[in-house]
Amino acid sequence: MSGKHSIYRKKIINHLYFSQALSCAEISERIGKSLSLTTKILSELVAENYVEESGYAPSSGGRRPLMYSLKADIMYILSVAVDQFFTRIAVMDMHNNIIGDIETWDINLACKKNAALPIIADKINETIARSGIEKNNILGIGMSMPGFVDSKRSINYSFLPVEAGYRSIGEYIESKCGIPTYIDNDSSLIALAELRFGAATNQKNSMVVNVGWGIGLGMILNKQLFRGEEGLAGELSHIPLFQNGKICSCGKSGCLETEASLGAVVEKAKAGLVSGKTSTLEKELLDNYLPDKASAAVVDAANRGDRFAVELLSEAGYHIGRGIAILIHLLNPGQIVLSGRGSLAGKILQAPIQQALNEHCIPRLSANTEIVISGFGAEAQLIGTAALVVEKYEKPVLNKKKTHEVA
Repeated sequence: MSGKHSIYRKKIINHLYFSQALSCAEISERIGKSLSLTTKILSELVAENYVEESGYAPSSGGRRPLMYSLKADIMYILSVAVDQFFTRIAVMDMHNNIIGDIETWDINLACKKNAALPIIADKINETIARSGIEKNNILGIGMSMPGFVDSKRSINYSFLPVEAGYRSIGEYIESKCGIPTYIDNDSSLIALAELRFGAATNQKNSMVVNVGWGIGLGMILNKQLFRGEEGLAGELSHIPLFQNGKICSCGKSGCLETEASLGAVVEKAKAGLVSGKTSTLEKELLDNYLPDKASAAVVDAANRGDRFAVELLSEAGYHIGRGIAILIHLLNPGQIVLSGRGSLAGKILQAPIQQALNEHCIPRLSANTEIVISGFGAEAQLIGTAALVVEKYEKPVLNKKKTHEVA
């Protein structure tokens, strides 16, 4: 089969993955090929069990077109969501279903330093072995991570240095796991999840705020993910908003992260309990919990109506709103999406963010900006990371020694 024909097969798989179901005419239009050629390629993919007929489109007055979908188990994706303290790994099918359990490991990037990447590679191989899935059935490995990430060169300037002899994180993981590997910033991929499958699907301009250990940002402009000149755009966390003298993880002081991140919320919770604040939270538990459990405990308490926890998250929300006000003045987006781990706080964050916008935005600029809460919660990062693999799968990738083909 010709290489050119193979490209259009890839394009069809890409469009079916992101759209879930399409008619032959819709696919023909999206790949820019004739209906007869599209029909031929689709028939081949159906015969080879990559694609299946999935019923008819809803009636619009005429003959209902037959719809096509990817088979969920034709291939799998390994989604690796790295944050400062934990790494989560999930095997996902082509319908974004998680196969088995999400594997979670305590890997502190700052403490492990040079050891973190080899540990992650080992955990990836362990996950693959436990899944029972052959490596040649895995389309690729996606890795999302915090820090200054150059996705084109597969380098993270903040974390995860590679061993001598390797040019990039992607090259290192490929050499250890034998599967094509792609990396990107966690907030960018959370925005990709919202753009492709979530709240921003039908939006032209949307700011996706990743509320986590920092306050990340993925920017969707003209229905495209905006990454900036070097792919480093979106560092909302490090906008200097405060004269508080608190040192941020970036080394500067007074950044938004120092007052509004989940890490800051947990520290304020501990200090408040020491000073005698009344709460269902217990300082001993917060001290002994790992960071994700400590932040989850505060969010859970707030969702149960704990007044102190609500105050803490409301204060964080207000500060996030101050940062968002700057975005609105600069970019005038139609939508703000609260996503990531902190979005589980839901409306507790939404109201104070709106209050901050009311106080700090020119009303004409913010009047038509909607604030919505992601439906993905903590899984947004895994979903966006899987989407990265499929996006890369369609495109030629430079400096790759091997790629998986649907030939």
